[in-house]
Amino acid sequence: MEDKFDGGLVVTAYVDPSCPFAWITSRWLVEVARMRPIDLRFEVMSLAVINEHRELEPWYREFNDRAWGPARVCTAVSAEHGPTALANLYAALGRRIHDEGDKDFDAVIPAALAEAGLPADLAGAAQRGDVDARMRASTARAQQLVGEDLGTPTVVVDDVAFFGPVLTSIPRGDEALRVFDGARLLAACGAFSELKRVRAEGLSFA
Repeated sequence: MEDKFDGGLVVTAYVDPSCPFAWITSRWLVEVARMRPIDLRFEVMSLAVINEHRELEPWYREFNDRAWGPARVCTAVSAEHGPTALANLYAALGRRIHDEGDKDFDAVIPAALAEAGLPADLAGAAQRGDVDARMRASTARAQQLVGEDLGTPTVVVDDVAFFGPVLTSIPRGDEALRVFDGARLLAACGAFSELKRVRAEGLSFA
């Protein structure tokens, strides 16, 4: 259950640092938080865990296999340093991986940790399995809320979880608020299940 806090709503976004759609959705929510009194929090929802035993196209299998590292580091940071540290690291990772297009995780992870003011040795979590149980648990929590067939981004607000919205660019200003209000309105309708259209080509992180 998402609590109210003194300033407004608690909004939780379940994200994978490797997922470009989760990144766009997260930046939309950051824009909303700039204009509305929401307490925005992040949790890890691992694509690598979700797709671990699924048959995938080779390119997407490679993507998921590489996604373990950044998600493990985010999970370790959440466990050892808390939600604010996770939010700061996720922002630093996302700017490098998505805005700048740097997929060299061996370089990106240490640089992001340094920017977030976190210990450099946390980079080693990318190659360790000791955080996997916690990462699987947070992923399972998100799936319990939104459904096992869905993934990241998952957003929880008003005690309701929903997949998406899947966006190809970041709504800004009044448009960001309209999308937020629209998503809440649809999610609050128990009969609502899905709204989808052909995806525009290309993503914009601007």
